[in-house]
Amino acid sequence: MQFLYPFFLWGLLAAAIPLIIHLFNFRRTKKVYFTNVAFLRAVNTTTSSFRRLKHLLIMAARMAFIIALVLAFAQPFFPSKTGVGIKVGGISSLYIDNSLSMQNELDKKSYLDKAINKVEELLLSFPQGSQLQLITNDFSADEHAVGNTQQIKERTTSIKFTHSPRTLEQVLNRQKNLASKHNSQGGNQYIWFSDFQKSTVGNLSKLSLDSTDRLFLVPVQSKAIQNIFVDSVWLNTPFVREMQVNQLSVKLFNTGETAVENLPVKLLIDGVQVSSTIATIPAKSSTVGIFSFNIQGKGFKKANISFDDTPITFDNDYFFVLNVAPKIKVLHLSGQNAAGKYLPAVFANDSVFTYKNYVASNVDVGLFKTVDFIILEGLSIIEGSMKLALDDFVKSGGSLMLIPNQSPDLKSYNDFLSAFNIRNIQEKKSITSEVTPLAEPVKSSSFFVDIFDNSTQKEMIQMPNQNALITWQAVGEKLLNFRNNQPFLTVSEVAGGRVYLLGSPLDVQFGEFARNALFVPIMYKIAAQSVAQEQTAFSFESNTISVVLDEVKTEVNARQPIFTLRRNKMEFIPVQHLVGNLLTIELPKANQLNENQLLESGYYELILDGKVQKVLAFNHDHKESMMDFYSVSELKNLLGAKKNIQVFDKVDDADFVSTFKEQNFGVALWKYFIIAALLFLALEIFIIKMMK
Repeated sequence: MQFLYPFFLWGLLAAAIPLIIHLFNFRRTKKVYFTNVAFLRAVNTTTSSFRRLKHLLIMAARMAFIIALVLAFAQPFFPSKTGVGIKVGGISSLYIDNSLSMQNELDKKSYLDKAINKVEELLLSFPQGSQLQLITNDFSADEHAVGNTQQIKERTTSIKFTHSPRTLEQVLNRQKNLASKHNSQGGNQYIWFSDFQKSTVGNLSKLSLDSTDRLFLVPVQSKAIQNIFVDSVWLNTPFVREMQVNQLSVKLFNTGETAVENLPVKLLIDGVQVSSTIATIPAKSSTVGIFSFNIQGKGFKKANISFDDTPITFDNDYFFVLNVAPKIKVLHLSGQNAAGKYLPAVFANDSVFTYKNYVASNVDVGLFKTVDFIILEGLSIIEGSMKLALDDFVKSGGSLMLIPNQSPDLKSYNDFLSAFNIRNIQEKKSITSEVTPLAEPVKSSSFFVDIFDNSTQKEMIQMPNQNALITWQAVGEKLLNFRNNQPFLTVSEVAGGRVYLLGSPLDVQFGEFARNALFVPIMYKIAAQSVAQEQTAFSFESNTISVVLDEVKTEVNARQPIFTLRRNKMEFIPVQHLVGNLLTIELPKANQLNENQLLESGYYELILDGKVQKVLAFNHDHKESMMDFYSVSELKNLLGAKKNIQVFDKVDDADFVSTFKEQNFGVALWKYFIIAALLFLALEIFIIKMMK
């Protein structure tokens, strides 16, 4: 037998108090006078013996009561079978995994509810005075405090699912840091209740545990479950076109061991189904579904992919936002007296484009940051601040088209375009008699695929006669070229941007390209591809996101504008930073939200001064959807060899708590000594009252 609080044994000295009272009080004699001496002697002998016995019994009962009470406070116990039990002097830190994968159900009860029930049951087994901590994936401020069993039980009632999964290495480091604030001597216990999802727990080999601490792993459920989720969504065109057929590709993933056949998948826009498909997804693999749809109305549209996949439903909807027919900002820069009539005819009268035309020498290069597509026409030389600004524009993802001057400065051209892998630019004298037709483009290429429809894919088209002013080393894709394979229009991609180079001016003396039927669709396609596709959806795992806004106007010396995120009736102000028109937002943790607030997948409106600036879509991370868990045997193989790590069987085993208690707490005896103390007290009362 051992004692949790052996210093209470000093209280056994109090057992001497009844003995002292007996020696100095109960042994006093009392004289009794009777007339018959013979009779007095007989009665006196009998009364003295009986009284001595009664006093001794009272003294023994009182001493036994004190001894039993002292032993109860010292909390005696029989050691655990393992010989290494829970240390009362250390911190017992319990971790409950409240990630989204714990929404899975077993016997019509979520994994999280099962874990909480077992924690509440386990709390009853801890000795009185144990120092307990409870942490979740929220990593909230409440976790810093150490409490008793009742305080920890009260906290379990407020645990909610969170969008922030944690690796077990992060969990262990937090537990150790928090425990060190209350106990610097070690000997702490860490108990984990989790489904041990492989995609979120991290690298288990990196777990580092002090030799004086102990770690207990309690798997809630370790069986792989089939689940379908949306891996990614993308448009097959640069942007959504109004009143035209658009195509959306959706990649669906199957985590299960068996194939899923004929799964109905729907595309909804603003709550109305606009397209559907039937998907068959192989086991442990993915498939791509194509949705064709027509949409009316410009601006941002709320879209989502939806399907029915039970019993796991938290990822059955994937939310995203489509920007229909966005304005394409085109900036046309021309040399002195070099502005042609063809480009204004293409862009100036179309509502899709915002077209501006400047003489290159008079333009503010700061304007480059506000446009999508820049066309340089007829510039003989490119240098100075213009060159630097154009270089930054392209490397920031912009699209640039260069239409040469009739007498270009080749050195300037080579210096400028070499940064975009376009080299060896040379001049070829223009002779009208040398005009030759261009070769037909590759109609199946990604650039021309939606320029030629099915009816014209196989037809011969009338190509324009053209002459080249310059030649160059073709680096990138040849969009148009002569029949001798000499390039006429090429595109080079650099750091997310594109540079288009045309072989001659648009003037009629160099050919018919600007008046050919191909000219307008080619220019439209180049302009369309210049639009940077906005991110259609964000993940909660990305704690910080960046959003490009339209121009935010504020008064001089006005305070920094404050943006608010709103979803239905929930509204909160995130940590934010605005630089120009780029807004950076830091998403709050679950514990930073008010009571009854929860970040759920769906649409969030970005509000400024009561007006909706943008609609953002958020989804939970794919890691939570990968329903593959470490089994008990896998956990034991990975961690069971370490002496201070113990892996239990499933938490839903009926004897889990009793097994844990038997192995780590031993058999507590304090209750029995309390009962014994009460019995001895009752015995004393019985002796005093009943022994006459």
